[in-house]
Amino acid sequence: MKKDSVWMLAIILFFCGIIFIANRCSTSKNSELASVTEDSSQFVTLTDAVPDAILEIRYFGTYNFVGQRIDGYIQPTALLTKIAADSLRAVSDDVRAKGFRLKIYDAYRPQQAVDHFVRWAENIGDTLMKQYFYPDLDKSVLFEQDYIAAKSGHTRGSTVDLTLFDMATEKELDMGGTFDWFGPESHPDFCGNTQTGEFTGDNSKSPASRTITPQQFNNRMILREAMLRHGFKALESEWWHFTLRDEPFPDTYFNFPVKQLKE
Repeated sequence: MKKDSVWMLAIILFFCGIIFIANRCSTSKNSELASVTEDSSQFVTLTDAVPDAILEIRYFGTYNFVGQRIDGYIQPTALLTKIAADSLRAVSDDVRAKGFRLKIYDAYRPQQAVDHFVRWAENIGDTLMKQYFYPDLDKSVLFEQDYIAAKSGHTRGSTVDLTLFDMATEKELDMGGTFDWFGPESHPDFCGNTQTGEFTGDNSKSPASRTITPQQFNNRMILREAMLRHGFKALESEWWHFTLRDEPFPDTYFNFPVKQLKE
């Protein structure tokens, strides 16, 4: 065999070896991920841990930014990791003493649901719910402005979207904006300072000059401060979104469906 041919064969075999090893590693990693992400043993049904919680699971119904039930939501229930649920129980006890109950929009979210959001965002022509959730935005900017992403903290099991329910009025506390509104009006510091709790009235970031009242800002702060007191951290773009500060699975994305867990 000619020397050039030997070298060519050696190069081909070398790259084939690299591809084979990469495929084996990828397969092994994916298999390990699948076995972990389908395991719900460290989760609880949220209302078992927080019996006072009110559920309005938006992604089980059709009133959400997509306009249809989201993949993976089999029953209108909420799940959380055990440690996150215990911390949320402390929040519930805290706000209940002030006359409120927790109202839950979403908690654990399976990866298949996040994948559904991505497919929806890629379909630029589907704007069924635009007027309700993103009237100021062209749908094409949802990825670049981080309203939609391929991964979500919810999928790690220790994040919850919620508001407060006023037991005196028997209504949701007025937060000055709807859950899942895509815009700066949803930022916790919209029209105020989250560090001092002071209402400033600064609505300059609102593309449509929307605003909220001092009372609405104060209501957001009641929820925020209770969550922070009991081990959660806030997201600076959504007043309703909180993640357990010491979440038990910071690098794991689960994919089992949302439904009542068997005891």
